[in-house]
Amino acid sequence: MSVQTRFADGLCLIEGDRVQLQQVILNLILNAVEAIEAVEMGPRDLLISTEQVGKEIGVAVRDSGPGIDPTHLEHVFEAFYTTKPSGTGMELSICRSIIDAHGGRLWVQANEPRGAVFRFTLHGAEARS
Repeated sequence: MSVQTRFADGLCLIEGDRVQLQQVILNLILNAVEAIEAVEMGPRDLLISTEQVGKEIGVAVRDSGPGIDPTHLEHVFEAFYTTKPSGTGMELSICRSIIDAHGGRLWVQANEPRGAVFRFTLHGAEARS
């Protein structure tokens, strides 16, 4: 498995609960690793990236797992909805609640040619010096 990072330089600071935001990132990474492990053939890639557009900070966790059925993309954030045999269906719901509470947005989309990209944005507080 290949793990890569692309972190932007000089991002704005974010005001928020560090532990909660770390939990969101960790959960998205662990979900991506589980998805990648389900792939038997082809590339097994994980890319974690950040970017800044205006005062918004974006984080993306991109995997080359089997992906999510397009008709289920929004359902993955519903409480008790899971695509895993042993999943509780709570993790992504909690992640979205945390990001919402921080004034941000969390969503998922297809990764081309295979996999999923979980993204969230948060409002930056001030530029780093």
